[in-house]
Amino acid sequence: MVMPLALLEKTIDKRVSLLLKDGRILEGKLTGYDEYMNMVLEETSERTVNDEERRLGTVVLRGNNVVSISLV
Repeated sequence: MVMPLALLEKTIDKRVSLLLKDGRILEGKLTGYDEYMNMVLEETSERTVNDEERRLGTVVLRGNNVVSISLV
């Protein structure tokens, strides 16, 4: 089993896709994280449940909002 912090360590400076609790999907380059899985994403875009997309730029995301993490 892959531990979440080990996965984050391997994905620094790579593009990731995050599924959030409210159904939104964020895609961006992971540039930082901490022990609580709070993350910093750059060049981020957001897709909503209605398939709308918008660019967000740099995002600081609280870790407890994330349901899943995957590489893009």
